[in-house]
Amino acid sequence: MDWAAARRVSYLVEQSFRYDYPAPIRDLRHRLVVIPPERFGDQRRLDHRLEVDGSGTLVSDRFDEFGNLVVDVLAPEVVARIEFRAEVRVERRASEPHRLADGWLSAAYLLEPTRLTAADERLQAAAAELARSAPWGLELADRINDWVYQAMSYQAGLTDVSTTAAQALALGRGVCQDYAHVMLALCRACHLPARYVSGHLIGEGGTHAWVEVLLPADDGTGEAIAWPFDPTHASRGGLNQVSIAVGGDYADVAPTSGTYNADVAGRLTTSKRVLLTEVELAG
Repeated sequence: MDWAAARRVSYLVEQSFRYDYPAPIRDLRHRLVVIPPERFGDQRRLDHRLEVDGSGTLVSDRFDEFGNLVVDVLAPEVVARIEFRAEVRVERRASEPHRLADGWLSAAYLLEPTRLTAADERLQAAAAELARSAPWGLELADRINDWVYQAMSYQAGLTDVSTTAAQALALGRGVCQDYAHVMLALCRACHLPARYVSGHLIGEGGTHAWVEVLLPADDGTGEAIAWPFDPTHASRGGLNQVSIAVGGDYADVAPTSGTYNADVAGRLTTSKRVLLTEVELAG
């Protein structure tokens, strides 16, 4: 597929999360971040559906501090299992960059390090070297993106959702969330406002993660442009990405998480399918 030639694409995203428990659990409070907002730059949510297979559940929607759509599920008791099934249809169009309204820089999380993105001495030294190599802005973001790609090798199973950017860089290996955390650590150390993006990439098996660097539009509006960077692939991203949520790091946008009362551990089984349902090419 020549993504550069695409003018409009449509996707169907299907996901399921099933938790099996060896004994009944009580007071389940679950959080799902699997439905994108109605609008995200050139991306538009056409429709969506979420089903919960479990008796006595209460489901509600809300928006978090980052503007993500969060689904809360409450259940007084789960006897043996509970399953969440989400279906989303989205459309993307090749258009102008993603613009954010004036006041965007008041979101302090764009520049503040988190537990997962705090820069240690090695990251601070790399940030200082990168800052000397390119002017602040898009060129510096490109340098950081390439640096992370060169510094890391993709390998699953070595890291998990609690691995920090410093730990991943020390290993020199990890998965997409580790690449994103390392890039966020470097961007913030270089005073480049940046945020974590969770979503899907056509051709990838699991969920994907990348980074958006927010820079002034410099056109007198006070607005910003959110520039996507995918350090896992050393690319700027494209129409083959479906964005779901943004935050300071992975912890803000975990697709599925929750708590319950019981002295047993659940077993999670997931599945995902992303289908390209329509393509309109230029010309």
